[in-house]
Amino acid sequence: MEDTAKAMRKETGADVLAVPADVSRPDGVKAFLDGAVQSFGGIDIVVPNAGGPPTGGFETLAEEQWTRGWELTFQSTVRLVRSSLPAMRKRGGGAVVAILSMSVRQPIDNLVLSNALRLGVVGALKTLAREVAKDRIRVNAVAPGWIATDRTIELARVRAEREGRRLEDVQAATLQDIPLGRFGKPEEVADLIAYLASERAAYITGVIAQIDGGLYRGIF
Repeated sequence: MEDTAKAMRKETGADVLAVPADVSRPDGVKAFLDGAVQSFGGIDIVVPNAGGPPTGGFETLAEEQWTRGWELTFQSTVRLVRSSLPAMRKRGGGAVVAILSMSVRQPIDNLVLSNALRLGVVGALKTLAREVAKDRIRVNAVAPGWIATDRTIELARVRAEREGRRLEDVQAATLQDIPLGRFGKPEEVADLIAYLASERAAYITGVIAQIDGGLYRGIF
């Protein structure tokens, strides 16, 4: 983690603080936010992103996996945002931009935890957006499709093993479904988050912004 922080400092010239914390636990969230407030004097923007829950089907996942998925995917976001709101109000406003998944629009096979729990996050965020607008706090989220990350490779590998196919064939089939014909770049997701967190998006709140190369075909 500290290596990543050093790389960010070198690339951007910004003051970067790395705080190791398990955000699926209340004490981890507190340690993370306390570190931010002590170092920077407050909180202006929070981007909840705890990573994806385990793969699995509705009947194959154990009770314990559902519980861990709830803590990681739903509760981590709720706790991070709830704990950040007082600091944002003290500074006269702020922005929440949660990282979700295209699964909130279109369920993904073998990812029932993500499909189910991230929808709960959407409901919480949409409700919160109306409650805190009076405090000049905006609440939005991004829903990435297939982005070129380790997580995408992991999911493709799991699918390949489950279906008895080559990893390369699974990835090629995925690309065929994406109108732009490629995986997204992490930097493209970051650009969207930066926009939604900025004053250029001052009139945008309660939005779930899709970034998937045109993969999702629904109307809404």
